[in-house]
Amino acid sequence: MINRKALLLNFLKPLVELEFQLTQLVQIAESSSLSIKQDIDLINIHLNDLKRDIFISLTPLQRLHLVRQSDRPTTLDYIFTIMQDFLELHGDRGGTDDAALVTGIGRIGATTVAFIGHQRGKDTKDNVIRNFGMASPGGYRKALRIMKHANKFSFPILTFIDTPGAWAGIEAEKLGQGEAIAVNLKQMFSFDVPIICTVIGEGGSGGALGIGIADKILMFEHAVYTVATPEACAAILWKDSAKSLVAAESLKITSYDLKTLGIIDDIIHEPIGGSQANPVEASRILKNKLIVELDFLLKLSSIQRKNLRYRKFRQIGSFYEI
Repeated sequence: MINRKALLLNFLKPLVELEFQLTQLVQIAESSSLSIKQDIDLINIHLNDLKRDIFISLTPLQRLHLVRQSDRPTTLDYIFTIMQDFLELHGDRGGTDDAALVTGIGRIGATTVAFIGHQRGKDTKDNVIRNFGMASPGGYRKALRIMKHANKFSFPILTFIDTPGAWAGIEAEKLGQGEAIAVNLKQMFSFDVPIICTVIGEGGSGGALGIGIADKILMFEHAVYTVATPEACAAILWKDSAKSLVAAESLKITSYDLKTLGIIDDIIHEPIGGSQANPVEASRILKNKLIVELDFLLKLSSIQRKNLRYRKFRQIGSFYEI
């Protein structure tokens, strides 16, 4: 069942209306003892087919709007579901504890791992606390502290990307935002342990890359990953935010485009209606995929993993002229 919050998205209005009418029909049937179960089952099948068709044909900009919905699962939602005995760790040991980037230790299957991920808020108040998932320099330094800890104790690292970008305020620049992200990029290439990155929602600019260097880069089917938001791209190139649709098409931000370009390694398929329609099922799919990838990477030596990591990023953006 699609959350009523999805009414904000025009392309979901027919589905929400159909689901509402189907609910009313079920209530009428129950109160009047009408035997229309077969008819209701048939309508449900047609509704699922309609959902599948709509979500397969979403434009890049519609996917971006979908993953920005407040009911889409966040990093902590997945951590609560896929990990056992997890413990959130705080602070960069430099005086700050950025709530926009969560870190900790937990177990997935039989493997102890370190987790790091952007954390959006669920409402306005929470978003203010989390800075809308836009991490500060302290957040990236906290992430690096946990990654160094994981490397020291041979814990694989799982990162979860879900941010429109790093915090771009003047204070962030004063505190060394670019330097913090750059140091993370450099250090993540050097770690001996397996690193798996999953784009769970919106992956934007350097804010995503700050925890995005990995042996395997996974991406949810409807997630987006981009050098700049379509709105920012349209404003920069055409000084017209109304051209966001053109920008979104040109940027190649969808999982299928990025898989074709070799930016990501694999696509994690979502339940019908997106991860927000069935967070439990989405978590189950993610957990199974992470376990498979971890098993593969743990069989490689640290040298093999680092070579794999290096070659992956050296090949991004390469092309041949005839």
